[in-house]
Amino acid sequence: MSTTVKDVMTTRVVSVNKNISVKEIAASLRRYRVSAFPVIDDDRTVIGVVSEADLLTKQALEASDGKEPRPVSGLRHRKDRSKFGAITAAELMTSCAVTISPDEPVTHAARLMYTCEVKQLPVVDAGNHLVGIVSRADVLSAYDRPDAEIRREIQEKVIPEKAVTDADRFAVTVTVDDGIVTLEGHPEASRSGHEIVPAAWHVEGVVAVRDRLVYPAAPVRT
Repeated sequence: MSTTVKDVMTTRVVSVNKNISVKEIAASLRRYRVSAFPVIDDDRTVIGVVSEADLLTKQALEASDGKEPRPVSGLRHRKDRSKFGAITAAELMTSCAVTISPDEPVTHAARLMYTCEVKQLPVVDAGNHLVGIVSRADVLSAYDRPDAEIRREIQEKVIPEKAVTDADRFAVTVTVDDGIVTLEGHPEASRSGHEIVPAAWHVEGVVAVRDRLVYPAAPVRT
């Protein structure tokens, strides 16, 4: 089983048009109790994301009696200065939004959120049109997978695929408790045992893998 983004995403997405005013953005963030909106053009193509952080940046820059702030060093600060005087979503937004396809695995969405330090990802089709949104909560739902399903996938798919001989398939015992996988037994081949452990980590819903396997001793070279 491999859950994809389309399995967990929200299709009723609240987005804002590129021409919406800053005042309307602030009001909409409060109304919908979200931290960010995808920004779309007239064809529903995602062109950026506007967030609470963008509004706070604008407010901070304009706090000095409405005067444009003095130049500051650093790439991030130079980009922030562009938000001074912004009056529309297109001017305030962070462009080059981090998006994801509905057919991508949930694990990829989690990796993107972690790497890019974002709380949600607009979901787009092949034409970059907005079709949904996936949040951290949606991604973490993968951990709700029942222990019995995790155990069955490891027994039926992971171990047979990594086993070198038929005997290896029955030499490993799998138990799962709260997403924690414990592997016990005596693999007939050291190679197959060492391959099973990392493969089990990639099974959806696995929180941790405990390697309790007893590996065959390496042959002594003479």
